[in-house]
Order: sequence, then C-alpha cells, then structure tokens
Amino acid sequence: MIRIGDLKEVEFTDPTTVRLISTAYIDEPAMAPLVDDEDDLAIIEEIEGLTSARRAVTLPIPGGLDPAELLTEAAGYGWTYVNAAFCYTKAIGNRFNGPERGAWYASHGESSVDTAQAEVAWHLTRELEATGVFENITAYRELLAGFTTRLHDLDSRVGDGALGSDPTEAYPIGQTLARDVLGSGGNGLLYPSIRHEGGQCMVALRPHLVQNVRQGNTWTFEWAGELKPKITRAK
Repeated sequence: MIRIGDLKEVEFTDPTTVRLISTAYIDEPAMAPLVDDEDDLAIIEEIEGLTSARRAVTLPIPGGLDPAELLTEAAGYGWTYVNAAFCYTKAIGNRFNGPERGAWYASHGESSVDTAQAEVAWHLTRELEATGVFENITAYRELLAGFTTRLHDLDSRVGDGALGSDPTEAYPIGQTLARDVLGSGGNGLLYPSIRHEGGQCMVALRPHLVQNVRQGNTWTFEWAGELKPKITRAK
C-alpha cells in the first residue's frame, strides 16, 4: 500500500481553485446591495461580522478534528464554508478522508471548472442510480479559493489503488494514505481527477490552508431521464 514516503512533496500555488457546493448551502452576502465590487464587499462584511450574531453557527465536531483547527471570522469571507467541509462527513468518508474528519476538495488548472462539474455529476448520478429515477435539478455555486502551500503529489501514481474508480475499493486505501499524511505533518494531496480525463484535483487536509474564499458562477445540473445531466450556467 502506498505511504507518504513514496510521494514527492511539491510547492503548490493557485489563486483560483474551484469547489462546487449546492446553492442550498449558500448564504447570499447580506451586504451585497450596498457595495460595487468584491473588494468593498469583503471590507464591509468584515466590519459587519464584528457584531453580527447571524454568523454564529454550531457545527458537529467529528472525533478526528481538534476544534482549535477550525477557522474564525478573522479568516475572512468563506470561513464557515471551510469549517463545514471539515465538520460534516459521510458515513463511509470520501477518497482522502474518513468519517472522523472532513477535508476541502477542489479542482485546479486550465480545466478546473469542467473537472469540478464532472466530479459533482458523477457523485449525484450515483445517488440517482440508487433510486432508479434520473429526474433532478440542482444548482451549484463555485467556491473559489487560493492556496500557497506544500502538498504531496499523486500525479505520477495513476495506477495506485487510492485512485481507483470504485469507492468501495479506493476510499479505504486513500483514507489510510491521508491519515499517514496528516500524522507526518503533511498538508494534503494533488491527484488526477478520476471522473474527468486530464483534470487535476487537490485535497487540503487542514482548514487553515484554504485562503481567499469567494463565490463564482452558478451552474444548473439537470437530469431528464438520462445518466448524463445537462449543465448550464445560470444568468
């Protein structure tokens, strides 16, 4: 089984990684009507956050996460989305995190948007397969985030078990590797997308690594009886 010692640690800098989350979990900026651009919005939200009670959110803390790792309002816009990614976990976990601790997954590179869409479409299609009904409309918003850190590179290990297409086989291997990375002081992993050929993904295993979060475009995924959804950008 692959371990952290088998991987090269590399410098990773990208100001615009892409993560898609359902708009059901998006809180529209309350101060947006009062400003002209994102820079002004960030400033006024920081001021408003000093006294606002609406941002106080109690999150479930999984057993493998130290509450001291979570971000505070001082981190700026998007801190609650980052915390949620680490606090809300699935029973079987994901590719590089178990149920005891979440992680921040995103795509990067030239095809980052297409890659994020392919990853989301695969997972939601899998959920629809369980029902046998491919009728669904869900909107997703881009969460853009910047990174300047060191990550362990899995790009040269395409054939490794952690990158398999079957979650039941790949996830336990990937989760073991992620625990090894965390335990050795590492920050996360770079890896090729399994759902979009040529796409590149990353996973940050520590909340403080996620910087400069802001919202991007909204995309509507519509399944109309077919396995493959129609994806359109909302106006």
